[in-house]
Amino acid sequence: MEFFRFVRMMISLLVLFASMKTKKEISTILRTVEAHYPDIKTELHYETPFQLLVAVILSAQTTDKQVNKTTIALFHCVHEAKDVSKLTLKELENTVRSVNFYRNKAKFIVGCAEKLVREFDGIIPNDLKILQTFPGVGIKTAKVVLSVLYDAPYVGVDTHVHRVMNRIGIVKTKTPEETDRKLDKLLTHEQKMFVHHPLVLFGRYHCTARKPKCSSCPVREWCDYPDKITLE
Repeated sequence: MEFFRFVRMMISLLVLFASMKTKKEISTILRTVEAHYPDIKTELHYETPFQLLVAVILSAQTTDKQVNKTTIALFHCVHEAKDVSKLTLKELENTVRSVNFYRNKAKFIVGCAEKLVREFDGIIPNDLKILQTFPGVGIKTAKVVLSVLYDAPYVGVDTHVHRVMNRIGIVKTKTPEETDRKLDKLLTHEQKMFVHHPLVLFGRYHCTARKPKCSSCPVREWCDYPDKITLE
């Protein structure tokens, strides 16, 4: 029994290593995806750094399209962190109630605004660890904000990036958090600088969770997704 267990383990390892992408393949895949969605930073609408932070907080488990609708009224009166104090929590909740979990997100926005004004003179710190100490700001939110504002070399791994990376076979992971850690080690500084938003948009509009457009996929030849054969 031990022998057969060992054999099964070795076969699993061989399959895993056989499916792993080379550095050259990864580079080709990422550049191809980038070419599919060039020169796009984010689909969220904003004018100030604080508005971007607010929009990214609101975008958790909510589409960018819905966030952009919601922030039209909010950003009319909130430009900087200090402007949040002009609204009561109830007024803020009513303004953002069209997004999921709006009550918690309203509290996060208030907390972020207060911390920014109190400790950072209203300026969003260019520091991943510090930004994660803000209410409602996890590693994905922090990486997205810093990537857009400061061109920081971060890939914010959401469900889209997690799905695309696993389908193609660049990583073999079970959670976005695990994918984040893998990509942080696997990708080069240069790749982290350009790949986040192309991957998000690729997953949002092309390599969708349901009915991915495999027949017209620009990285189809490198993709490990088993169902691509039936989706021609």
